[in-house]
Amino acid sequence: MNKLTKIGFSALAGSLIAVSAHAGSMSVSGSASISFSDSDTDNASGSAAEDNQWSMGDSLTFSGGGELDNGMTVAVKYELDDDEGDANANVLDSHSVTLSSDEMGSLTFAGHGGATNMDNMDDKTPNAYEESWDGVAEADEETIPNGITGNNSFFYTAPSMGGMTFSVAYVPQDSATSKTPNGSYIDFGVVAKPEAVEGLEVGVAFGETEETTGTTVDEQAIYAKYTMGSITAGMNVNETDTIDFTSFGISFAVTDDISVAYTTSESELSGSANDQEASGISASFTTGGMTIAGMINTVDNASFEAANDTEGYEINFSFAF
Repeated sequence: MNKLTKIGFSALAGSLIAVSAHAGSMSVSGSASISFSDSDTDNASGSAAEDNQWSMGDSLTFSGGGELDNGMTVAVKYELDDDEGDANANVLDSHSVTLSSDEMGSLTFAGHGGATNMDNMDDKTPNAYEESWDGVAEADEETIPNGITGNNSFFYTAPSMGGMTFSVAYVPQDSATSKTPNGSYIDFGVVAKPEAVEGLEVGVAFGETEETTGTTVDEQAIYAKYTMGSITAGMNVNETDTIDFTSFGISFAVTDDISVAYTTSESELSGSANDQEASGISASFTTGGMTIAGMINTVDNASFEAANDTEGYEINFSFAF
């Protein structure tokens, strides 16, 4: 993300309305990027490729914050992003307020765009651009245990202790959605980066969902990855009462500017003979402020459907200035 400009609230007041003397400033960041992609090539189900496969990054993030009189700090973020491409849609996307201190850790209220611990750890295997199942139609729909996310949620991260960090996420009940109609959702996570083992990172997350009244589902995820020199290898194992997901990945930094990676994953659904199997290669190259990155992923039995074999690819050009 690159800073484009700074807008002072007090400057806006001169042309709009008077504001409090405590108003701060907001920095605006964004990026210049162009992508070419197709998420459903060679799909046996007959999905057609997009008419126009080019797109441009259209996100701006407004960030602000400062130190309070009690020594704590507050940070606020608002993202403007028309995800759906609908001019009449609400273009306010991810937005959050975070209160933090060295002693307390950080507490975030996310109006939208917050990630729970299960969501953060759905697939931590190393890659150069995207996971093996990403960017492919239907491959990530109910096939990867990743808990529940929702609007107006809370996230707490404790201070790191000896390389170990604990966090908890809370998604309130919301009968207006299909995610938490029967009660709130809570999950917990621990990430460890042992000081005695340089390059090792291990994480675990677990929670319980109840999207159907009276039916609770336990979810958990665990990952480990290790970096030695220019090579990083990792593994993820996620499961619920009905789905088992396993992924592997290895990345190689050829130079400071070039990275390549290979990733693979398998998702098994109880009672189904059609395991979803995915594999992909990704690469990135940076030169003179421009980064070119992309992936090609192949998925068999996408969304556990027999012969629903799909390929997806994407190449992205981004510019730093």
